[in-house]
Amino acid sequence: MTQTTAITDAITNLADAENRFGFIRIEDERFFPEWCAELPEISDGDKAGLDVLRRRYLYHRAGGNLLEGTVMLLLVSPLLALAGFYDPPFRIKAESSVELVLDDDEEILRGRIDVLVLQDRLWVMVLESKKTTLSVWSAVPQALTYLMANPNPNLPVFGMVTNGDDILFIKVVQAGTPQYDLSRVFAPFTNARELYSVLQILKGFAFAVT
Repeated sequence: MTQTTAITDAITNLADAENRFGFIRIEDERFFPEWCAELPEISDGDKAGLDVLRRRYLYHRAGGNLLEGTVMLLLVSPLLALAGFYDPPFRIKAESSVELVLDDDEEILRGRIDVLVLQDRLWVMVLESKKTTLSVWSAVPQALTYLMANPNPNLPVFGMVTNGDDILFIKVVQAGTPQYDLSRVFAPFTNARELYSVLQILKGFAFAVT
């Protein structure tokens, strides 16, 4: 009998994700150069827009923790707009349901996330926690699981996970033995230049997934 389990119940830590899917982490810049090598330049206009975005976020964040919908509105959506993801040739799907069939149809993992999926290659996830205080690291196991549901398993897929204060990027290569690696954590809450780097990476992803 097929058993259906919520992803958040079945995958609670990194070991769960690695064991379920046979993930191997590749800690090599040659595997994931998209976050750290030959990043595209951004204009002075981009930087000015990011400065305004950051000031707005800090203003609202100073009043307390932010819900994920507010983080999406204040930070994530403007970043994606500046990176060009709302314009052709990109297509967006919002709040995608994810279903994975495991173990010869004996188990189905099912989940729903606050996410924007762009070109089926870039998955942008805001933490499911109701508080911005939840670490982005805590979302990595579930993010890896969602990335395994991408419809193009022969192509690299990228993830962006954020709680607003911090941003983390993920790359998954699914063909053969699933492999992944993580970027460093970017902290735009503490330094404006962190947001410049985030936009550079997103612009690089835009080139990589088209």
